[in-house]
Amino acid sequence: MKAFNLVSLALTLSGATLASAQAPTEGGPRRGGPGGPGRGGPSPIIRTLDADKDGVISAAEIANAAAVIRALDTDNDGIVSRAEMHPGRPAGAPGRPTGATPPAAGSRRGRPAGGPPSDGSHRPRPVDPVMLALDANQDGELSAAEISGAPASLLALDANQDGTLTRDELRPLPPTPAK
Repeated sequence: MKAFNLVSLALTLSGATLASAQAPTEGGPRRGGPGGPGRGGPSPIIRTLDADKDGVISAAEIANAAAVIRALDTDNDGIVSRAEMHPGRPAGAPGRPTGATPPAAGSRRGRPAGGPPSDGSHRPRPVDPVMLALDANQDGELSAAEISGAPASLLALDANQDGTLTRDELRPLPPTPAK
């Protein structure tokens, strides 16, 4: 009986060690969060608005939203374009780890690049409620008027009317089914 308890303890400890070794570490791959599984966290707009990086957009951060969003307008044309919201990898940034196997040419997780899944189905993407609130004309860019109205637009997402936007209020909406 004593030997069984020792073997059981050893298996438990080795399982716990293995689980902790596979857990994501700071700076490592993450899953879940406001951006959804495998999306790398919240949207660029939320990351920009959340000055203190606590995952909540406070009343002060909401009040300062227009100025913060205007700072994303790198070409100073008064519009924050998709490219400005989703800048590419900076020059000199580390690339794929040495020894990593690149994906097959023209594929993304086994699907043709840029196309729907190979079975012909189409999976709509979750809707970012922040962009839905900010981008009134739904063109994917933020105009000067939309930027100026950002504080009021963001407060429209405040379901419990407490003056802040919590993680639940910032969570992407499920995709609407195709008709």
